[in-house]
Parts: sequence; structure tokens; C-alpha cells
Amino acid sequence: MRDTDLALTVLRDPAFHSGMSTFFGDMLPSRTAQIALGRAVRDLMRAHLPTCRQRVAEAAAGLGPVSQWPEAGPLLVYRCTADVLLHPGVPPALRRQMAQAVSAGLTARQPYKRQRARAELLRPRLLASITGHVRSRRMHSPAAGEPQDLLDAVIGACPERLTDRTVAGLYVLLFQSIVGNIGYAVAWSLLLACLHHPPGPPWPWPAEWLVREAARHRPFVWMVGRRVPHPLEFGGLPFSAGTILSVSPYLLHHDSHRWDRPETFRPERWNEPGGQGPYLPFSAGPFTCAGAAVAHSLITEAVTALSQDARLTVNGGDARPLVSGSVLPRPFTLRRALKAPARLALMR
Repeated sequence: MRDTDLALTVLRDPAFHSGMSTFFGDMLPSRTAQIALGRAVRDLMRAHLPTCRQRVAEAAAGLGPVSQWPEAGPLLVYRCTADVLLHPGVPPALRRQMAQAVSAGLTARQPYKRQRARAELLRPRLLASITGHVRSRRMHSPAAGEPQDLLDAVIGACPERLTDRTVAGLYVLLFQSIVGNIGYAVAWSLLLACLHHPPGPPWPWPAEWLVREAARHRPFVWMVGRRVPHPLEFGGLPFSAGTILSVSPYLLHHDSHRWDRPETFRPERWNEPGGQGPYLPFSAGPFTCAGAAVAHSLITEAVTALSQDARLTVNGGDARPLVSGSVLPRPFTLRRALKAPARLALMR
């Protein structure tokens, strides 16, 4: 749907939301089960958000003065959320596999064949390990109580009749979405800010504006789809039941009829009343991502931690996206030089 009005109708009209969300594919049996799982994961991440915020600064420092992006984005997010994704009491080998999966780029479909091959080699082994752990938890863990981690939340929200492998697949899907979507959004925010502001002086924008504009200018999700519920004519064309109508947030965010200078990266637009058009980095309508607010908060916290009291510069990056199922930044090097405290600088 290139036309903005038609696209917004697809995303918001109840007629296109009577079935299942395409995000989970056919792994869950009903829309009710999809909603229950989405809410369980959102509530868990929201409850652990204060702890994740505390770990952002430590994770940012762990990247060192020079880091390679965009792969550093998911690594940063994983370090902040590792204990929420899998609590510290799980077998160390499984936690190591999770970290290897992030390092290998399993959090998104990679744009280059060598990267894809490396990630896909790890996928079946990781899925097999998590399936075994799901089986163990289902047999020995108590059914009631607050979830200890993301896997507990997934197991608790899934119908009992789902196989261990299906539950493991759902867990991997959500793990990828949390670590990958947030991590690459951080990468875009840093890259675009550095490209559009000279090094040295502090960025002139609050992190909130910067993150929102980066998600508009280069939304990580390239397409969202909705199924046609029954044979109908839409936009002057006939569609059969089950056809997927796709909407690109990227195209809607760059509609010159709805946005002022949409091709320009302007974080200040978020302080201009009435200056925003349709904004859907986390989709829109009834199938909006349940964890959108939590994700936005974590992205903003990460950008703030990396930029606070530091001068950031990039080498090798540009704003052209790599589209491979998602909108990924091209590789760049981030240099982070901590500023000397004002008093120490005066003494020197």
C-alpha cells in the first residue's frame, strides 16, 4: 500500500484485524493466545525496566572507546537484558549460546550471504537447546508465581497443548525482536545524529526527539502485513481472502504530503505542534507492538548513556539503508571520547 490513506485503513480498520497477527505466524492457535503472550512479555519487560536502565551505563562503558556498529547495538541491549531474557540460574552453556547468537547476527536477517550463513548455522543448535530447557521447565517448574525471565513468561502464556519446540520457537522470535529491534534502533539513532551534527559540541536535541526522528527516518521494521478477511475490492483492485496487504512504515514516514521535508533528518520537528504525520515504527492499530513504550524507553536510555559526557564521531557510515527484511544501517565505527570534567580541565 503506497497510498497513505489506504495504508492507514489497512492498519486501523477492524475489517483487517478479525484474524491473526502475521507476527507470530501459525505458531499460536488463536488471536486470544497472541494477545495473552504479547501482554505477558510486555508486563515482564516493564517490571524489569528499572534494572535494565541501571545496566545501560555499564554496558555502554563495556563497548570501549571504539566499537563496530551496527552489530554493537544488539550486543549492548543483550548485556542490559541478559538476566531478563534468561535468569542467571539457567545452565551457563545455554547463556553462552544466547550470547553467541547475538554476536553472530541472529537478531535480524543479515544483508550479506556470509553473515546469514554464520547466523543460520547457530539457529538449529540454539533452538534445540532451548527446546530441551523448555521441556525441563514444564516438567519441574511450578505453574503459578511471577515469571523469572522471558522464557517463563512465554511458557506461562502459551496453551499447554503447544509442543516444546513451538514454545521454544516463540521464545526465539521474541528474543530476536527485543534484542534486534532495540539494538538496531540505537545504531540508527547514533549514526544519524553523528552524520547530521558536527563533532565537538553537544547534540542540540534531547534524546527523546533524536530517537523519535531516527525511528521515523529509518524505521527498523520495513513491512507490516494484514490479511484480507474475505474477497473484496480495495483501492480499485480485487483481492481474495487470505491475501497479505503490506504496508511500509518507511514509505509512510517519507510521504511529502504528510511530513514537512521528510527526507531531512530533523529531530526538532518533534517540538513543532502539528508537524508530524503518520508515525508507526512499531506498527499501528490493534496489532501494534505491545512492548512499544518499553522499547522506546530502552532505546532512549541507551542513546543517553552513550552520548552523555562524551564526544561521539563515526567513520565509514552513511544514511543509506540496507533492506533485508529489516532496515539495517551500513557498517560504521563509533568513536566515543569521554569529556574531561570541567574542574580538571581548568586545573590543567
